[in-house]
Amino acid sequence: MVINCVAYDHADPSIFTVLTCQSSKPGVAIADFVIFPPRWSVQEHTFRPPYYHRNCMSEFMGLVYGGYEAKHGGFMPGGASLHSMMTPHGPDAVCFEKASSGALLPEKVAVGSMAFMFESSLSLRATRWAVHESGKVDYDYHDCWQSLRKHFDPDARQ
Repeated sequence: MVINCVAYDHADPSIFTVLTCQSSKPGVAIADFVIFPPRWSVQEHTFRPPYYHRNCMSEFMGLVYGGYEAKHGGFMPGGASLHSMMTPHGPDAVCFEKASSGALLPEKVAVGSMAFMFESSLSLRATRWAVHESGKVDYDYHDCWQSLRKHFDPDARQ
């Protein structure tokens, strides 16, 4: 079975949803459980990694083993991240530069890795223990975006 985007743009992660807890509002889930399986990335004339975005749902991402395509080396196995509703996030600077300058050849991604995500329309937060006592919070997580260069030119015309 072929599942993924095949022409352009990064597919919305919801296509990889394996379990949903529906709410009473159509189209709004209390929670979705999503996996990121090995797949071919073949889009042309586009930016292939997950793009920079904000969500109306909270995202809790986890990496069981391997590497995550949007943050190689910055998101370690056993690690997780929480992006609350409307918190901007996306690929790190290294991933952005590689995806922006590399040849768009067919590439199989997520081979040898297992990443997952819980999305929820409810607000999620870390416990006091997780933030203050576990010793596992990466207070420099935001640094992965600090070296991003501005590429937008409002005067550029095509």
